[in-house]
Amino acid sequence: MQNNLLPCIIGPTASGKTQIAVALAEAIDGEIISADSRQVYRGMNIGTGKDLTEYEIKGKLIPFHLIDMVEPGYRYNIFEYQRDFYNAYQDIINRNRRAILCGGSGMYITSVLDNYRLEEVKENKALREKLDNMSTEELINLLMSYTSLHNHTDTCDRERLIRAIEIQDYYKNNPEKSKQILFQPLIFYIHYERDELRKRITNRLHIRLQEGMIEEVEALLKKGIPSDDLIYYGLEYKYLTLYLINQLTYDEMVKLLNTAIHQFAKRQRTWFRGMQRKGYHFHVIDGNLKTNDKLNFILTNLKKNS
Repeated sequence: MQNNLLPCIIGPTASGKTQIAVALAEAIDGEIISADSRQVYRGMNIGTGKDLTEYEIKGKLIPFHLIDMVEPGYRYNIFEYQRDFYNAYQDIINRNRRAILCGGSGMYITSVLDNYRLEEVKENKALREKLDNMSTEELINLLMSYTSLHNHTDTCDRERLIRAIEIQDYYKNNPEKSKQILFQPLIFYIHYERDELRKRITNRLHIRLQEGMIEEVEALLKKGIPSDDLIYYGLEYKYLTLYLINQLTYDEMVKLLNTAIHQFAKRQRTWFRGMQRKGYHFHVIDGNLKTNDKLNFILTNLKKNS
């Protein structure tokens, strides 16, 4: 396998990405870089699907990166992820190991594959004074004159809109140096038919509830993590927190959470289809195949592209 080939194991939630990534890492002497926006938080384990025992195979632990990075309550962002990913990738390559990307957070994945321009931009007071006098519609049109929108939520909040313009104005006046191509991604997408994926999601939710997911969130609250911070993380942490602070009954929590996870999986699939429309080629793997068959499919394609 050529040195800069980056196998990427992606797919929606509950598609079994980690298991196949670990098998691949064992086969090619690799290390896994996570692309999960919530597994970066320590103590958020069951709710994020962070089963670290999955990284053990044939009696050894597969090295992983960008998991358990920061404390709950902190708001880790895409700029930090991109920076940390490249640092982890370079560290792995420098040690003559193979890097494998594994995850389902679409924006995190594309931030590194597309090499988004993400820089720390200081506040521009003069520009902000000018923008404060403009209508929201004028601000949206101004932002669109700078760039196509990666994140439409920037237009839903005036403060975020002004910040987005501030960043794009900086980029316009400070042209980016030519981008260095660090790796060539080879993307493997784990696919399940919609109805089957829905069953997997619902079954996994009930298993996690039985395995102590409620107690995990309860422990975070007792640790002093504000309920609003846990609600911010969404999905399991949002609905379990609402249940624990008596804003939802148990049955309401389970029903709403199950629906929310299905909706999340739908958004993930939409994002991945968008990547394909942009020109990314996916090697699609039937999720129902046995692990060895999935692994052989990946190894065959890695060999073809080496």
